[in-house]
Amino acid sequence: MAKKADLLAEAKELKLSVTEKNTIAEIEAAIKSASQQVDKAASVDKEVVAEREAVVAKAGKRSQKSLDEAEEKAEKEARKEAGDTTPQDEDAEAHVKKGPKPVTRPKLERRGKKYRELAKQVDATKVYSLDEALDLATKTSPTKFDASVEVHVRLGVDPRQADQNVRATVALPHGTGKDVRVAVFAPESDHDGAKKAGADIVGDEAFIAQLDKEVLDFDILVATPQYMPKLGKYARLLGPRGLMPNPKAGTVATDVAAAVKDAKTGKVEYRVDKQAIVHLSIGKVSFGASKLGDNARAFLGSLASQKPASIKGVYVKNISLTTTMGPGIKVENSL
Repeated sequence: MAKKADLLAEAKELKLSVTEKNTIAEIEAAIKSASQQVDKAASVDKEVVAEREAVVAKAGKRSQKSLDEAEEKAEKEARKEAGDTTPQDEDAEAHVKKGPKPVTRPKLERRGKKYRELAKQVDATKVYSLDEALDLATKTSPTKFDASVEVHVRLGVDPRQADQNVRATVALPHGTGKDVRVAVFAPESDHDGAKKAGADIVGDEAFIAQLDKEVLDFDILVATPQYMPKLGKYARLLGPRGLMPNPKAGTVATDVAAAVKDAKTGKVEYRVDKQAIVHLSIGKVSFGASKLGDNARAFLGSLASQKPASIKGVYVKNISLTTTMGPGIKVENSL
């Protein structure tokens, strides 16, 4: 019985399904069969290891590193196909599937109540004539203050090309409705003429002292050609703010009084931005459709005259009109 107990213990270690009801011969046969299978599996593993060691090279695609990477990649692809997102690194967090994408309301629904009511008067699918658009713009201004009326023109130019960088000035017949503060940097002999023309700030050395303190209490700066070199050191101060005098803008002039008069009576500069769009305020809502129409036609006529010679396709792609914080209105292209 002691021998049978020893055989049963050995069979249990090998995880064999034998019991005390089996005979000693049956238990021995089961143990012998299991031992042969273990020995066979061990020999197969040794052959696989030996075969792998035989094909492994010191470097290249058959190197141990490359084989390990290929095996890791294969396992990763298998997990990906099976949809297994369990992290392999113990410190990593398991990927949790996100919830449904949040529903974003249309932009019009996120506007104020007053804006939405006024926007109903504008047909987004219709292209209005200039007079119709201006009349509609004066009726759809949602602000309590006297809003500006703006024209936005998308051009078919490439602003990165020097010959297509549209920039010019235009004298609006009825002005912009804004109180423009004009500063003059010129010799003392031009000071009296500039003051009579309506300049708000006139000076030379005193004006330079203000620039040293970075005091910029003006909207337009007019300078004479001989005084332009003195403004060179302030280019980084004036340039980004659009205050640097420029001959194309008419702010570098020998006749300072005439330049000040033009700036005060509504001469404005426009230029194309990086997105090939020209923006310009042509007046206030209080002007009425008639005066706004005169200003708009003056601007569009000036813009048409600035068409670069190198443009082969369409010069003006589309025109839109809006008031400050008001809905946009599509305008037919009259150019």
